Amino acid sequence: MTLDPKLLAILVCPTDKGPLFPVGATEAGDSPAWLYNPRLQRRYAVIDGIPDMLPDDAETVSDDEHATLMATIEAEGIAATGGGSSAAS
Repeated sequence: MTLDPKLLAILVCPTDKGPLFPVGATEAGDSPAWLYNPRLQRRYAVIDGIPDMLPDDAETVSDDEHATLMATIEAEGIAATGGGSSAAS
């Protein structure tokens, strides 16, 4: 199951209400594996096309993983959800 693009376009972080970056899709057109918030260094899992947006279920990533995710976001030109477009380091 894929994540509905209309839903993806409006999703924001439930904690800081900022944009998220869909990362971790294995193939073009697949749902992302996570929705990543670089401001809080937290990611929310997408399971069978359904985002788990519960703050208690989010995973905090290490500084090294944050750097890797940000490099991927920039290299692949991944756009933010929620109408946002800027990535914070």
